Amino acid sequence: MTGRPIHPLLVAAVVLVATSANADQRGRGAGRGDAAPVSAREAAHFDLTGYWTAVVTEDWRWRMVTPPRGDYRGVPLSAEGRRVADAWDPESDAAGGNACRAYGVGGIMRMPTRLHITWQDDWTLRIDTDAGQQTRLLRFRPQEPPAEPSWQGRSLARWDKQPLARGFSGRVPSEGPGTLQVVTTAVRPGYLRRNGVPYSERAVVTETLVRHADFGEEWFTVITTVEDPLYLSRSFITSTQFKREPDGSKWNPTPCEVVLPVQ
Repeated sequence: MTGRPIHPLLVAAVVLVATSANADQRGRGAGRGDAAPVSAREAAHFDLTGYWTAVVTEDWRWRMVTPPRGDYRGVPLSAEGRRVADAWDPESDAAGGNACRAYGVGGIMRMPTRLHITWQDDWTLRIDTDAGQQTRLLRFRPQEPPAEPSWQGRSLARWDKQPLARGFSGRVPSEGPGTLQVVTTAVRPGYLRRNGVPYSERAVVTETLVRHADFGEEWFTVITTVEDPLYLSRSFITSTQFKREPDGSKWNPTPCEVVLPVQ
């Protein structure tokens, strides 16, 4: 898959949006009067429904193919994380029914995959992937903890607006571009990359999704931050771009598989 790369300033802007929105969310809370509540679908800042394809313009060697064991360049692994990555055994994953470890929430959005996004109901945004045939449910209402962790975990979502200010005094607030914020917990241990680079059941995956247009084409960018006190020494941050497709004619669901490293 090819496409026009996203300007790095966009990534920086999205990170600032996420930081500002998180602070604003903590400070505002209620204060909206007695207005009737609207559903998450009605309150959406942008439309994500439809078919999208990942556009791989960076990290090709780690996303399009399976790199050799021990190639975890760019991932801030802890000593324990490096030990686990160096011991990766693809045959053991395949034989043990763990072919989906690379398709969990920590790695699925970095796959060369297509997405089909729909509203499952007014409070749940559903993301299906053709790679690995995974389903993510982004819930806008708090939910009970699952009985057991899962590959896609438990995702709590919210729409956010970036707080801005006009003028030199900074006393006149305005609203900036909208974002979709998603925090995922209760995950099964998986891989950040298909060659066994691990994240644990203690990992928290935070995502910021932003819609944008480029020369008449529709895109969204997802900034993903993975924090894991067991296998990472600090946050692992990536940006991934998806381009809208006109229909589902290229949709090609395939099951999870262990892909052997390139030689």
